[in-house]
Amino acid sequence: MSSVKSPDDGPALSQRYINREASWLEFNRRVLAEAGNPDNPLLERLKFLAIFESNLDEFYMVRVSGLIEQYEGGVVELTPDGLNPEEQLAMIAELARPMRREASDLFTRDLVPNLATAGIHVRTYDELTARQKQTLEEVFRRDIFPVCTPLLLHPTPSAPFISNRSLNLAVELEDAETGTKLARVKVPSVLPRLIRLHKRRHEYVFLEEVIQHNLANLFPGVEVKGAYTFRVLRDADIEIRELEAADLLNAIEQSIRLRRFGAPVLLECADAMPEAVRHRLMTLLELEETDVFGIDGILGLEALWEIARIERPQHRYPTHHPHTAKDVGRASLLFDAISRRDILVHHPFDSFDSVEKFVDTAATDPAVIGIKQTLYRVGSESPIVESLLAAAESGKQVAAMVELKARFDESNNLVWARALEQAGAHVTYGFAELKTHGKLCLVVRREGGRLKSYAHIGTGNYNPITARIYTDIGLFTADPEIVQDVAELFNVLTGFGRQTKFRRLLVAPYNLREGIIERIDREIERHQAHGDGQIIFKLNSLVDPEVIDALYVANTAGVSVELIVRGICCLRPGVPGLSENIRVRSIVGRFLEHSRIYAFRNGGDLEALIGSADLMRRNLDRRIEVLVPVVRPELVKLLWDIVLKSGLQDNQKSWSMDANGQYQRIQSEPGEAVHDSHRWLMDYPLTRIQLD
Repeated sequence: MSSVKSPDDGPALSQRYINREASWLEFNRRVLAEAGNPDNPLLERLKFLAIFESNLDEFYMVRVSGLIEQYEGGVVELTPDGLNPEEQLAMIAELARPMRREASDLFTRDLVPNLATAGIHVRTYDELTARQKQTLEEVFRRDIFPVCTPLLLHPTPSAPFISNRSLNLAVELEDAETGTKLARVKVPSVLPRLIRLHKRRHEYVFLEEVIQHNLANLFPGVEVKGAYTFRVLRDADIEIRELEAADLLNAIEQSIRLRRFGAPVLLECADAMPEAVRHRLMTLLELEETDVFGIDGILGLEALWEIARIERPQHRYPTHHPHTAKDVGRASLLFDAISRRDILVHHPFDSFDSVEKFVDTAATDPAVIGIKQTLYRVGSESPIVESLLAAAESGKQVAAMVELKARFDESNNLVWARALEQAGAHVTYGFAELKTHGKLCLVVRREGGRLKSYAHIGTGNYNPITARIYTDIGLFTADPEIVQDVAELFNVLTGFGRQTKFRRLLVAPYNLREGIIERIDREIERHQAHGDGQIIFKLNSLVDPEVIDALYVANTAGVSVELIVRGICCLRPGVPGLSENIRVRSIVGRFLEHSRIYAFRNGGDLEALIGSADLMRRNLDRRIEVLVPVVRPELVKLLWDIVLKSGLQDNQKSWSMDANGQYQRIQSEPGEAVHDSHRWLMDYPLTRIQLD
């Protein structure tokens, strides 16, 4: 029985939990801080700024849109920290608006001058020479004018649709015969956002400025009084309810189309936009003042990727070459190596090639008779899916559980699902009410007259692109109990069953939360008896109130609790009588922290589980998630001594969270060794330690 106290015990809700949305915004503030960190290479700082904008866009399209729906639907249910939807929307606007302004200021006042020093010039139109302006007028007539479409916004019987995330110009017009008009020109997304001014120099001007100064060509005979940039974010969280596979496919295709037409949730506009124009746009979009961001600077900071990709090695992180151990890098040795012992891989420090080789070898090995795989976010190009296609075409039994509801990856997943079906693979789409988020691959091989199974279980997606920039852990194993659990779980995913108990795996929504809380309770009992309780969690998000309450109880019992939480953390650390023994830190650095590790000292018999699950209600109640225990003691020790220890010692890219949910950068003390965990882990790939 769990020792967790009711949320009604002890401090009030607002004192027990930090608001989820506020915590996420604090995470994005840390991303923005890396854009402003002069210790980072210049082009990497631009990348962080582009990521900040992309993150904020998605937050509004998904999280804020959901809160608006709740508010408009009269939902009065409170969050664990005691806020209703209206209060959360007000809080978000108060936090996000100044943060977005800070991002603009950072680009204009810091990054642009530093780029100029590095020989990369981002010009305003007014800074250009007369000759450059003349050249741009020719470029406008030749390349831009044909793809610009001016549309009247007011007055008109029916205002044109303004697409999600598009950059636009609101153009004030004065016509001698009919009076004042308001038009819209969409900045063409088919053209580069930054126009290069010289073939041999990195000198750029923004596309919208070129259009803005050539509007007379689009509105001949009419006075252009002013033009102001704006963009609209729309609800992109389209819910899928269909139950049958065929209906689900149709529903996904429809949702992709509908995403463009979701209800507006945010209007970003230039600070210089007159109040009358802003109010006209607000009226057209049915938005309130709290739904508007005025920005002094460029809109759509994602455009900075165009500069961030410039080939200037001196302004980038040094090239990283992932390690490939010979036993997992050569197809002929792979299954023998896994058969002898479990193997841990740590991406991107260990090459993702080992995972691709695992599937590719299975596809071509005549002894392999079957492959089963979950596919969540595989990308537009996927060597792993190509291997599955080859395996199916060669007559092997291939089963793929494709999660079509992986937000913003639906199109790629649809394409791969249909290709697999055409190749003869068994393709299923999971459950309408649950997303399948677990990362599993099972290979069945005929060896010496019997069948033997091998599995890969990971914390990240089967995607070679993200594997180069996300930190993830993967386990290769032939452990009989684990592979049997995986086989039985695949039967649940692809068929029908009510199996809720497994030998080794913790599987949400069946036993994962309970399994974590049972281990916390065990650590409490151990500490009460021997005084050596210790818990270390490394994950992306900690939101679930039940797990948080269990950790509070562990704290009260004296258990040491260390949490490395990249993003959202709703637990309040350092509160006397509640969490004074709990420390929370976040690492934001070169790679995106993505691995999930749940570690318990367990009286010296160290235990660690890895897998796909964060501790959030959606993960624990509405997803198929998988955690697997790392069985070999030497591998568990590697996770403790290499991965977790490095994260806890980071004093360069690490932030400490206080009881109010605010973060302070951790800095090395005088005389203390500098430790950047990502740089350090490049020298300690796990396969080199295990196999070389």
